[in-house]
Amino acid sequence: DLQICQHRAPTCCTRRMEESYQAAVRRERTQSIQALNFELKYMIVGHITAFQEAFESLLRFAENRTSSLFETAYRPMAKEAAEPVKELFTDISLYILGAETTVESAVLRFFDSLFPLVYSRLINPGITDLSEDYTECLRLTRQDINPFGHYSKNMVTELSKSLWASRMLSQALSLGIEVINTTEHAALTKECSRALVKMQYCPHCQGLTLIRPCVGYCLNVMRGCLASVAELDAQWREYISTLEYLTNEMAASHDLEIALSGIWNSVNEAILHAQLNGPQLSATVDKVCGQPKQQEGNLSSASIVPVKEVTEAQTFVMAHASLNNKRREFISYMKRSRTFYASIAERLCDGDLVMRDSSTCWNGEDVV
Repeated sequence: DLQICQHRAPTCCTRRMEESYQAAVRRERTQSIQALNFELKYMIVGHITAFQEAFESLLRFAENRTSSLFETAYRPMAKEAAEPVKELFTDISLYILGAETTVESAVLRFFDSLFPLVYSRLINPGITDLSEDYTECLRLTRQDINPFGHYSKNMVTELSKSLWASRMLSQALSLGIEVINTTEHAALTKECSRALVKMQYCPHCQGLTLIRPCVGYCLNVMRGCLASVAELDAQWREYISTLEYLTNEMAASHDLEIALSGIWNSVNEAILHAQLNGPQLSATVDKVCGQPKQQEGNLSSASIVPVKEVTEAQTFVMAHASLNNKRREFISYMKRSRTFYASIAERLCDGDLVMRDSSTCWNGEDVV
């Protein structure tokens, strides 16, 4: 009553054994594909972590640098500016990780929060009554009177270019893991599991437990079984090309490191621009928001203090070098995996499964 291992000679197999063999080949095939995928998946997961650590290191550096700007050059507003600065870099981090937000909304929200502080602490340092309504009026007025000139828009442009590639790379790496996980659990058809039993276990029914399949026979069976997985070849090659493009974009003119480390300078230029245009801004704000309460004998506008260069360059250089090395190492490895799905049958037939360097092997019907 055998369905798969039918043979002219007497056999030691039963129908139940054939069913056990079918369960065994399904399990073994999943395990062998998982073993092949492991190195590739390990490499991608490792680089997701490594890229994330490098991003976080650069973000921390840029955030510290921006905070130092307020502490050294704009001390009257340093304490109150800490929260908007923190929010800006949190938003940037979330954007890189794929959150539903934009660089423009993050930057403009930061400048909306910054204007009431610049206006009340630097341009008109005598203001004592900064009520919620007055603060909100200043925030809304910022969009119309544009106190920071072209610097806020320039910052959006620079960051959008550099952060886009980082965001896309982060999403692409996650997609790679998803693809690999899906192929691990690709279901074997009934025909495939029967063909695998015939190749691997039917010799056992003849007492031939040491004989192994012929190489060509194994390749034919595996290619048939993995036809749906092999169809991913063209898309996988395209995926690797996209990763290469994104890593090159990150390293090219839209350099993430340069854009992040330049945030403090953009903010400084924006504040200087607002201070230099203080009288015009005050006149416009008075018309729109009214005049706030002033201290007796209005204080003179805060003097413009030259910005001290923060001494964290070493941290930045190390994070920059680390990210560059990770990019090169990663893309070099991924390019080697370009034929991963095209060659999966060959790799499964390699090693212990087939008979190599021997004069005899199993061809599905007999020993040849």
